[in-house]
Amino acid sequence: MSAPTRSAITLAELSRRVANALGTAPDLCGVWVTAETSDLRVSGGHCYMELLQKDEQGLPLARARANVWASTWRTISAKFAKATGSAPVSGIKIMALVSVTYHPNYGLALNITDIDPSYTIGEAARRRNEIIARLTAEGLVGVNRRVKLHIPTSRVAVVSAKGAAGYGDFINQLFNNTLQLAFSVTLFEATMQGEKTVPSVMRALQQIQDSADDFDAVVIIRGGGSTSDLAAFDDYDLAARVARFPLPVIIGIGHERDITVLDYVAYMRVKTPTAAAEWLINRGKAILDSLERAASMIYIAVTERLTGQREKLAHIAATLPAQVSVAVTRHGARLDSLAQAVAVAVDRRLNDNRQRLDRLGALLEVLSPQSVLNRGFSMTLGADGHALRSAADAAPGTVLRTILADGELSSTVTEQKL
Repeated sequence: MSAPTRSAITLAELSRRVANALGTAPDLCGVWVTAETSDLRVSGGHCYMELLQKDEQGLPLARARANVWASTWRTISAKFAKATGSAPVSGIKIMALVSVTYHPNYGLALNITDIDPSYTIGEAARRRNEIIARLTAEGLVGVNRRVKLHIPTSRVAVVSAKGAAGYGDFINQLFNNTLQLAFSVTLFEATMQGEKTVPSVMRALQQIQDSADDFDAVVIIRGGGSTSDLAAFDDYDLAARVARFPLPVIIGIGHERDITVLDYVAYMRVKTPTAAAEWLINRGKAILDSLERAASMIYIAVTERLTGQREKLAHIAATLPAQVSVAVTRHGARLDSLAQAVAVAVDRRLNDNRQRLDRLGALLEVLSPQSVLNRGFSMTLGADGHALRSAADAAPGTVLRTILADGELSSTVTEQKL
């Protein structure tokens, strides 16, 4: 008995039927889909990526290959960059208009014909607000601000990309400060953009914590960028790490308009890497000003004490011989021995006071304005002849006198920076 005859089609024919079915299914063409981008790359003008959907623990629930053909990619990337500051990258949430396609050799894929940038912007803001709310509920906002800041704050650990312009601006500002304050900077290199940012910065922070006694503060800096460029800094785990860090953390990421989650939990948020350097310099200036005030108070106190001692010594020297003479005359020879003893006591007292006067004089010399000038400091006087303490007291056009150790200089203010 012969086997029944079966009809069959080739695999290529089956693939063609699948492709036709997908291409004509109305609910699989022109569908808006929300997903997270991964492994995005551009080759030959075309964009290729993988789209992911994750659960609350970050585990993938679904994934699909996707592509944007060159003619469409140029339009989509330009529109997206205009709205967000950069073309689409890996690791962001997007809303894409897709159609399901099937290729006999490459299988199922999604063809993207449009991306809505407003969804990405809104999703980033929503995610940031959720993270901030969680950090607040857990009591982590403000924790790093309670860490004691070392005085002076001169040993700085910096987390940045080595060749970044922001790092160069920070170093230039810090080491060319007009007060000639000395700083020690150690760079802990990290990736500051893309999917590797969070683990890279976390590693740098762990390295710093392993030698925390060597530093006074941590500075995390990055120059400005687009919304997607800075998205990595809106991360709960990284923010929690910064909040609990044992050293004060200064954040200088982006431009003045840029805000990240790290800004809410750090010891101090400044607007740019350059501003981070300025903040450290101002800390040093505040310490110098405090020392100058203390030196001035000591100088005044010693001067007043020295003047009083001189007057007292002059009075003793003027009145004591007469008092001794009267006593000797009154008591006669019986007081000869007493007069001798008194003379010895007077000499001793005078010698003690002279020595004390010499010590006070030496201290006064050390604290005198001229000695301060000889140590490399200068004093600038305003138009009223008083010492300047703030740039706000010298408007453009003001004629200033700068007193140095060996003379004076005259200058006119041309620009006022506050």
